[in-house]
Amino acid sequence: MRRTECSQSIVAGEAEGRILSTTEALSFWGGVSPEDGKVIDVHHPLHGACMAGAVLLMPSSRGSCTGSGVLLDLILNDRAPAALVFSGPEDVLTLGALVAAMMFDRPIPVVRVSEDVFQALSTCSRARIIPSHIEADGRTIPLAPPSTGALELTVEDRAKLSGEFGAGVQQAMQIICAMAAQQGAKRLIDVTQAHIDGCIYASHANLLFAQKIAGTGAQVRVPTTMNAISVDYANWRTQNVPEAFGEPAAKLAEAYVEMGCRPTYTCSPYLLSSAPSAGETIAWAESNAVIFANSVLGARTPKHPDFLDLCIALTGRAPLAGVYLDEHRGAELVIDVELPAQVDDAFWPTIGYLAGQRSPDRIPLLRGLASATPSRDDLKALCAAFGTTSAAPMLHMEGITPEAASSNASGLPRRTIVRTDMAEAWQQLSAGPEQVELVALGSPHASLAECRAFKAALAGRKRHADVWVIITAGHDVIASAAEDGTLAALQDAGVTVLPDLCWCSISEPVFPPDARTVLTNSGKYAHYGPGLSGRSVRLGSIAECAEAAASGCSPRRNPKWLV
Repeated sequence: MRRTECSQSIVAGEAEGRILSTTEALSFWGGVSPEDGKVIDVHHPLHGACMAGAVLLMPSSRGSCTGSGVLLDLILNDRAPAALVFSGPEDVLTLGALVAAMMFDRPIPVVRVSEDVFQALSTCSRARIIPSHIEADGRTIPLAPPSTGALELTVEDRAKLSGEFGAGVQQAMQIICAMAAQQGAKRLIDVTQAHIDGCIYASHANLLFAQKIAGTGAQVRVPTTMNAISVDYANWRTQNVPEAFGEPAAKLAEAYVEMGCRPTYTCSPYLLSSAPSAGETIAWAESNAVIFANSVLGARTPKHPDFLDLCIALTGRAPLAGVYLDEHRGAELVIDVELPAQVDDAFWPTIGYLAGQRSPDRIPLLRGLASATPSRDDLKALCAAFGTTSAAPMLHMEGITPEAASSNASGLPRRTIVRTDMAEAWQQLSAGPEQVELVALGSPHASLAECRAFKAALAGRKRHADVWVIITAGHDVIASAAEDGTLAALQDAGVTVLPDLCWCSISEPVFPPDARTVLTNSGKYAHYGPGLSGRSVRLGSIAECAEAAASGCSPRRNPKWLV
């Protein structure tokens, strides 16, 4: 990862405010309310704090690529931090600030400082930032100007930048070049495909951005898939979703389709037939998908922020930086995992969640797991949970993932995950009442194998009358489940299977309003769910989810592999 040696202005601007400081990264999507700028991540040290008008000090961001859209909305509605100060590399919120400045003329300062300066500022009460320096409680900290970089552009790149391909492509190239400069990229690289995360209706700002670009007539230049959206596109009106939400959410999806994106509407694009192969250079957003693509498939993509994903799709070009480069794909940390006997599918999100906590800003090598022979779905769950607690775009697992053998563990820092750690994480992710009103599967979107496993675990039983059971999945998976009878069996058991949207974007009334406690097989949703839904959200295995679906109860106890 890039380390900061001096203090530098990344996005120029002027601001003054109280200092709000944390040593733990935060995802703005699922972690910050766009309505008032308060931290809603119940697991974060700043939970309940309001960042509106504050100079926010944070090592980096983590989690969802959609944080850029949340920040843009906060800026446009005067609820944003006055400035952002990072001690390490950060792309997601930086991109949101760049878009605010370049497309909407609403700049807020983004600054990157050394660890020593970060620590010093953390002890101050207020700060004033101007392009040349920071003033804080009598201290003056000089700032280097934003990097312009010597970016080597091809003839076609320059034509796009000059407007020869239209205003939308020109704006996209301007944003790409600005990001390339702050990432230290020397040139751009071709990509073979893209995946859009900005189609989630995180805020009205997402719609403003998409419609502004679509209005230029711009079209994507590479095959481009779309993430889950915020409504069941064909059915939201019959589901009684309010027009005030459903209409703009649908229009956001339509804007991306208008630009040539495929309406795949899935947060598991690696389950599609178009999934990339090892070594393929792609441009994906959506944190779980990025980590799976790099780690399990061996494809190459940084964790591109929302908005940058579309810019790259429109130009076919991305900054040659980060994990596109061999030198940034190796392990930077070793995590030795104590492997219990007889692990089940709930073990893998627990380990992913803990691994992200152990490695919040660097690529880890996990050791000790190979003998458990994780399935593709186990790795899917691990990657999603890892992306919730870490900013790293990939991980390695010794004896499992394709590039693990190329990582030299000699001399790297070491961490451990032992049973006591697992028990602590389980208690954190599984706290809540035993009575369950909603079973939620499909975050990320469920695979056909997961749908079949849940059907098998139900063993012919129907859902309890007081329990909602909802699975979210991509259209391809739902079609395959219909072909082999899995879908009919689930529906006969009272299970609702929904396309297009996923748990991190579901809202009432599709999210059952009367449900107070949720059981999920997703470590990602167990983390984000309480802040997003206001409910207790507990983690469990597929078997435990099936038991709760049939009985309405899930006893609070450790899984067998922790007994």
